[in-house]
Amino acid sequence: MTESSQPQMREAAAPAKTGAAAQPPGHLFCFGLGYSARRLADRLLSAGWRVSGTCRSPEKRQALARAGIAAEIFDREHPVPDLARHLAAATHLLSSVPPDGAGDPVIDLHRAEIDAAAPHLAWIGYLSTTGVYGDRGGAWVDEQSDLSPSGERGRRRLLAERAWAALAQPAHLFRLAGIYGPGSSALDTVREGRARRVVKPGQVFSRIHVDDIVNVLTASMARPNPGAAYNVCDDDPAPPADVITFACTLLGVAPPPEVPYESADLSPMARSFYDDNKRCRNDRIKHELGVTLAYPDYRTGLRALLGAGY
Repeated sequence: MTESSQPQMREAAAPAKTGAAAQPPGHLFCFGLGYSARRLADRLLSAGWRVSGTCRSPEKRQALARAGIAAEIFDREHPVPDLARHLAAATHLLSSVPPDGAGDPVIDLHRAEIDAAAPHLAWIGYLSTTGVYGDRGGAWVDEQSDLSPSGERGRRRLLAERAWAALAQPAHLFRLAGIYGPGSSALDTVREGRARRVVKPGQVFSRIHVDDIVNVLTASMARPNPGAAYNVCDDDPAPPADVITFACTLLGVAPPPEVPYESADLSPMARSFYDDNKRCRNDRIKHELGVTLAYPDYRTGLRALLGAGY
């Protein structure tokens, strides 16, 4: 499960605004205004911040403009025109752009401008994944654990983390677990008839509600610690089949039959998620940033989504 650009549905009842949203309004420039970054942008806009950044299509650019966000088209073939001017107006910088086979597009194309802007930026953040830890056979990992990704996507993320950490002002690294939230949860998977209960004994995944990602990011903005890494996950790593079963219970439908992992017809991408089996600790976001998770487990999160009409 990774950062996506799925459209937002109607606004859910949001947790109390904390962190950067409670600070004097600033200006966030965000490379990649996808699902999580857009959720952060909406929180900051409601607190009087300015938000600008990048997207990948003219249609998305128009939608962002309607929300009050000025965006430039960006990908490896389209660098941001006059980025130095954009960054000169920004106080905070975030990237949610994933690396590709050639590296991190933002660093490759714009490292010089970011380094030049570093002295006046209050905060730089990079959205990574817990995939950098690799497979631990279900054992616990924290931010001090060795980084030994088991797949190509994890290896790309680790290289990207190192590049962002080597900036003139090191970025804060946020290792996101599987993201869910409004319009993108097991509830939607069940309703759309795509739910499967793939069973691999002992397999667990960590997860995080998108609004808790926003809570962590805003708390970090309020307490900068350049170069720090944070696991952004809830308190309850769990088997994926359990989440589907619970979503079916909430919706009052029969769960799909269990399918053994060995015989499941999974895409290479889906199968790659099962290569890693670990439990991620989140003590640092609580103790260093003072974050109290609004959704400490998937049951709390899914109940809240259903109650809000998602």
